[in-house]
Amino acid sequence: MTSAASQLDVLAIAAHPDDVELSVGGTLIKLAELGYKTGILDLTRGEAGTRGTPEIRAIEAQAAAKILGVTVRENLALGDSHIWANEDSRVQIVRALRRLRPRIVFTQFWDDPHPDHAHTSQLVREAAHISGLAKYDADFGLERWRPLAVAYFLFPRTIAPSFLVDITAQSDRKWQAIRAHASQFHNPTSDAPQSRVSTPQFLREMEARDRYCGALIGTEYAEAFFVREALHVTDPVALLSNSMNLYS
Repeated sequence: MTSAASQLDVLAIAAHPDDVELSVGGTLIKLAELGYKTGILDLTRGEAGTRGTPEIRAIEAQAAAKILGVTVRENLALGDSHIWANEDSRVQIVRALRRLRPRIVFTQFWDDPHPDHAHTSQLVREAAHISGLAKYDADFGLERWRPLAVAYFLFPRTIAPSFLVDITAQSDRKWQAIRAHASQFHNPTSDAPQSRVSTPQFLREMEARDRYCGALIGTEYAEAFFVREALHVTDPVALLSNSMNLYS
């Protein structure tokens, strides 16, 4: 999918080409079904992965994007296992935000053992603020733009989610999008080197996580998000009425 100049409602930004599918694929499908314009920004081509090639992974990423129903999917090619919170990387993300103009950004949680994930989180948080400064990178010619909010995904279960999204109806399509990354996941006929991601146990863990999140809100499957800032709620009755009554 090519880049788009029009405003997105939601942009999911992650380090590797399958990170978004595994973490918030169901939510992106649901938002597209609700009529929102969604997009994905991958920061690397996944070239340091044990299995697959950048070329294969690019084809898989575009196939997954069609299943997710996103309007745009781009890749900044910052270098797998070489994402750093530096000026060059930050300005590239700022330019992407100013072009795509998302109202909301989803990205990875900052306390993650994978340095690419942790640095992605830091870069996105900084870029989301700096992209609203008129004089920053002004010579490049893009108008300033600041997302309204950043929500984080893929955090440990010791962290209480700020909100959860029921993806029960979207779960099958989420897994279709995950399996579009066929080079990465379990294939008993493959002679490629084994990795943790390619074991059958890994995908069972991913499903268990969605089931666990669903159990927190009384649904079969859900995806969890965390926000740093306080949420501005216009109608608390509508918000809380949509939550599960644990004592019913």
